[in-house]
Amino acid sequence: MEEYIGLDVSMKETAMSIRREGERIWRGKCASDPNIVAELVQKRAPAAKRVVFETGPLSVWFYHALRAKGLPAICIDARHAKAALDMAANNCGPPCRELHAILTTKRIFFPRE
Repeated sequence: MEEYIGLDVSMKETAMSIRREGERIWRGKCASDPNIVAELVQKRAPAAKRVVFETGPLSVWFYHALRAKGLPAICIDARHAKAALDMAANNCGPPCRELHAILTTKRIFFPRE
């Protein structure tokens, strides 16, 4: 089963959504520290296919730290995430829509690697 993790990284907190076969299996928040995020990913989705987040002030740090921990991190352009967010359904609050958009963007713009 393929698991994808979407991260919404801010300066203090990182929101995380884990999807397996298109269904959300877990959603939560933690401190914006890639070591904490890595522990959480390894605990909740040890076989993750991708850990996706958008560009921002912490993206370089997150990318290199998550890769160093052996996680399949990918950073997407914030404009692509915004485009997917505009297409997302309005059936949940903004954080939920943004995480959904990040995961959708990965599927739309990076279907194969």
